[in-house]
Amino acid sequence: MGADDIWKISTGEGVKVAVIDSGVNPATSSLKGQVLVDEVPKSVSYHVTHDKAGHGTSMAEIIAGTGAGGGIKGLAPSAKIIPFRIDGGDLRGAEEISRTPDEAEAIRAAADSDAKIINMSYEGGPSGDEVEAAVKYAVSKGKLLFASIGNTGDKGNGASYPANYPGVIGVAAINKSGTVGKFSTHGNYVDLAAPGVSIPSWCDGTFTEYCDSQGTSPASAIASASAALVWSAHPDWTGNQVLRTLIDTAARSWSKDEPSKYLGYGGVRPRRVLINKDINPGKADVDPLASENYDGTSATASRSAESPSGKPTKNTGSASGPTSAAAKDSNSSSNTQTWLIIGAAAAVLVIGGAGFAVLRARRNS
Repeated sequence: MGADDIWKISTGEGVKVAVIDSGVNPATSSLKGQVLVDEVPKSVSYHVTHDKAGHGTSMAEIIAGTGAGGGIKGLAPSAKIIPFRIDGGDLRGAEEISRTPDEAEAIRAAADSDAKIINMSYEGGPSGDEVEAAVKYAVSKGKLLFASIGNTGDKGNGASYPANYPGVIGVAAINKSGTVGKFSTHGNYVDLAAPGVSIPSWCDGTFTEYCDSQGTSPASAIASASAALVWSAHPDWTGNQVLRTLIDTAARSWSKDEPSKYLGYGGVRPRRVLINKDINPGKADVDPLASENYDGTSATASRSAESPSGKPTKNTGSASGPTSAAAKDSNSSSNTQTWLIIGAAAAVLVIGGAGFAVLRARRNS
């Protein structure tokens, strides 16, 4: 399940991913040459490279970082990033706030770009009809939209948007054993799961050190990168077909017809798609989540109310079932430090030399 095996088949080449977040710093060693700032429409380009939080840059690196200079090597290191900056509450000053596009504007701009995938590693309450309409517009343009499901699973478990909008793929967080994180929000709108515990990310907007973080934000980024790997290997597929194969191959121990409210259809496993030369992607024009997205509810009403493992228990359960959802890199060279997080064949690498940043604990949003 190692990243090296995945990259023999696909590295995400030819696929662009829009990252709607706090901005993306293209000057980090891992993102040099990876961020297509010139492809951001001028109407929404204000300060897209000024990431004061470090969050958007971290998500971009998890998706498409090259690992250069001791930085994060993302799951799809040959993909490219188109950054879109919105206000996550960290902006100051009337001019900066007024000139920064709102969420609906950013989604529409991303939909009009050459990005095949839109990653939204943020969550909050309902954003209104304009955002929902923007999501619908992006879906009509054939984009795949991934969003973090939220981090309030152990603190109220409030509904999270944009993950809860029809057409958005909500991603939960699992740890290295395949178990859902206690913080990961759950409900009928969880579609997939990906690693979201002990994921390295920038500690803040100074970009001086990485933190050991957790949250559904990196899980969404890893799901987006997984889609990029598959779409790169099958450029003639539609977003519906890419998503369908990720759903069909997801790690789960429950029936596909009864998705878990904790982990949806299971943990993403792009390698299972990539190694199967005879995989059937299904119909190009049929949304595999159509019954959930457009039947008048946010998701199927029959989502399992049991644990993520599908068994009646007070424990949180596992997404892996009989299949290991994690693996450890056994091929690291002796002169580097390597953190390898592989959740159901998803991998994020951080490779650092002597004296490199110390990882310290932080919880990511």
